[in-house]
Amino acid sequence: MISKNTKIYIAGHRGMVGSAIWRALESQGYSNLIGKTSKELDLRNQQAVQDFFKNEKPEVVIDAAARVGGILANNEYPYQFLMENMQIQNNLIDTAFHAGINKFIFLGSSCIYPKMAPQPLKEDYLLTGPLEPTNEWYAVAKITGVKACEAIRKQFGRDYVSLMPTNLYGPYDNFDLKTSHVLPAMIRKFHEASQFAVGSEQLAVGSEQLPVGGVDSKSEHVPVTLWGSGAPMREFLYVEDLAEAVVFALENEFKDNLYNVGTGQDLTIRELAELIQKIVGHKGEIIWDSSKPDGTPRKLMDVSKMADAGWKAKTSLEDGIKKTYQWFLENQDTFKQVKI
Repeated sequence: MISKNTKIYIAGHRGMVGSAIWRALESQGYSNLIGKTSKELDLRNQQAVQDFFKNEKPEVVIDAAARVGGILANNEYPYQFLMENMQIQNNLIDTAFHAGINKFIFLGSSCIYPKMAPQPLKEDYLLTGPLEPTNEWYAVAKITGVKACEAIRKQFGRDYVSLMPTNLYGPYDNFDLKTSHVLPAMIRKFHEASQFAVGSEQLAVGSEQLPVGGVDSKSEHVPVTLWGSGAPMREFLYVEDLAEAVVFALENEFKDNLYNVGTGQDLTIRELAELIQKIVGHKGEIIWDSSKPDGTPRKLMDVSKMADAGWKAKTSLEDGIKKTYQWFLENQDTFKQVKI
């Protein structure tokens, strides 16, 4: 039985997802939360994880820890994305199982589904076709986590459940232009481009060139170059909505092992760019670099199982982006600065 004093360990509590879960639990009155930074506990180290469980004795585990990144990072570091994610989740799942923990919530990603699976993506489509090559390393790791939880549930009757969120965004997201996902990368690109006018002296920002000098509200801002054609369709979930879904899963017993978590609504990457451009206030051109990969043509989640269980997302995409951009503005001094 879960109570407000149940000892809950949130793996990855400093990340975007983990910190949102921590805040959501605290807001609901949960007072016995445990979190360790990666310096305090290396989740890739099996012995360290076992010692931590022995000493702290958590009663519930929420696994929000992972090595994550966008298409570029997945392509450049395939071994790390595969091996480190398997090490992290396998150590947590197996140690929790041997510690007798009955409640485990495993968080994955919609990339576990085949690249050309029918839309919207149903949980039953898992392992029915080839994965998207640009993130298959991360996907394979997450699939093993889903299956490990399913095996424990099937063989031992433990309440181990896997939640597969769609593309996430929100406070504490990664805004690094080399390793971030599409939405936070767009926020940063449009914001930085909106600070400069066309025709000024140029300087480098990430992999692009931006001009030196201020800009007034009537000036045309420098253009923003984005990957691909803009045609792929994507679904986005505000991270605080996911956190509420995790609390819902904690407080309820699900009949199945795997549930999609999303909004059930998608839009093209081009439409996303235009929405972010409007919110940020950028008034320049958008250039689509079609030499770069698009990735999966469409990824829309079928969220009917979560809806049937009693949970639905509540934050609109526009409201979520506005909140995220506000957080970005308040914290941009912590990001790598523009260099001349």
